Amino acid sequence: MDIANVRNLSDAELGNELVTQRRHLYDLRFQLATRQLTDHSQLTLTRRSIARLLTVMTERGLDETAVARQATVEPAKPAGRVRGRSRSTTAKSKETTKKSTSGGKNE
Repeated sequence: MDIANVRNLSDAELGNELVTQRRHLYDLRFQLATRQLTDHSQLTLTRRSIARLLTVMTERGLDETAVARQATVEPAKPAGRVRGRSRSTTAKSKETTKKSTSGGKNE
């Protein structure tokens, strides 16, 4: 992402892009450590992209941590089914398990 494109981003988009680029750098470093990274120039490009984002944020007088924190809070929870079981279901399954292990005898 070149500097002209970065300057056209809003403050929220800057924060989101910064979080995205930092995550990408983390993934690249992980690939490097596990010897899966084939194009080492991606590390340099990603670091420079992060530097461009931070430069524009500094020019605008934005606080890096506040914008990054705002970017991580803003995404909405995905709609749909929630994973996991509710407490009532778990409690019922424990009672069922307890009865089956005791051989049907009441305690």
